[in-house]
Amino acid sequence: MADELARRLVPDQLWEVVSPLIPPPKTRPQGGGRSRADDRAVFTAIAYVLTSGCPWRALPHVFGVKHPTVHRRFGEWVSLSLWNRLHEETLAGHADEVEVSWTRALAQAVAARIGDDELANRHPAR
Repeated sequence: MADELARRLVPDQLWEVVSPLIPPPKTRPQGGGRSRADDRAVFTAIAYVLTSGCPWRALPHVFGVKHPTVHRRFGEWVSLSLWNRLHEETLAGHADEVEVSWTRALAQAVAARIGDDELANRHPAR
């Protein structure tokens, strides 16, 4: 079920647009630490939270990532304008109409989550 849900929320074609927008992980000068959670799993979990309206703490375990990780990465990606850049990339012709609508919905859901009304109205259709 997890793979089916993940592919529905973030199809391969959309992931091809998303993955180059995600910055590489920071390296720790001292090394060590935990392995970084998979970016696609985190992105998919964020898409689920944004589109379902569930609280971060209610994130189902089926995504294979913990809610603090997902919430932290969401904050990092908001600060990097990943969601806006994703929607702009799809508008630039890298995706079909369904993906443009999906990324617009994600960007608007991000705006609602962070309480930015101006951002919510900034995402035109193609």
